[in-house]
Amino acid sequence: MNPSIQPIPLLNLVFAFIPALIVVAIMLRWSLQGWHAMYAMARMVLQLLLIGFFLAYIFTTEFPIVVLLIIAVMLVISSWIALSPLKNKEGRMYLKVVASIAIGCVSTLLLVIFVVLRLEPWFFPRYVIPLAGMLFANAMNAVSLAAERLEHERSIGRSPDLAQRHAFRAALIPQINTMLAVGLVSLPGMMTGQILSGVSPLIAVRYQLMILSMIFGSSGIAAACYLVLAKQPPISESPK
Repeated sequence: MNPSIQPIPLLNLVFAFIPALIVVAIMLRWSLQGWHAMYAMARMVLQLLLIGFFLAYIFTTEFPIVVLLIIAVMLVISSWIALSPLKNKEGRMYLKVVASIAIGCVSTLLLVIFVVLRLEPWFFPRYVIPLAGMLFANAMNAVSLAAERLEHERSIGRSPDLAQRHAFRAALIPQINTMLAVGLVSLPGMMTGQILSGVSPLIAVRYQLMILSMIFGSSGIAAACYLVLAKQPPISESPK
């Protein structure tokens, strides 16, 4: 058996979009912003094509500043997207999201780089960038869920403490469900990719355990930080 990953012809790849287009058609039929989903799909294709060419250069870089700049861009963009479901998108809210995602993701990434993997060099792009991407993406979703749920809970008159607890629980539902289902319902993407490329399943399991723990920890820390910061009144409104 050839352990290398089988390439996908472009024509075959087009067929993979059929289920997604069916969903878009349903959204349009039910007046559920189907064009927004089409826009998201178009952006996905364009962004992945561009990043595919870009990574070919990044993975060969010997300059840590390049990796740090990419991580900074990930932080800025993920924080902006996390605010999308909120009605209140004031500057101070964005700063709270940036701080929350940074605390959750950067601390977790540093732990993995220097303690778990002990990379040489520490900024090894082929490891650091994909890992950072997974952390920021999941923390972004967790903060977004927490923020949206907190806003809803407060709008229906929940107390700040109860709203905070409900929002934190909602933010972690995707990660907890993933941990409950992994190995029984699904094989995660990175583990599947490693197995397809010929890596021993036992080694792939170790990496996947590391990643799922990283995602759960960084997402939970980011969501908790946001909920704590969101409870704090603006400086101009602080009691004297």
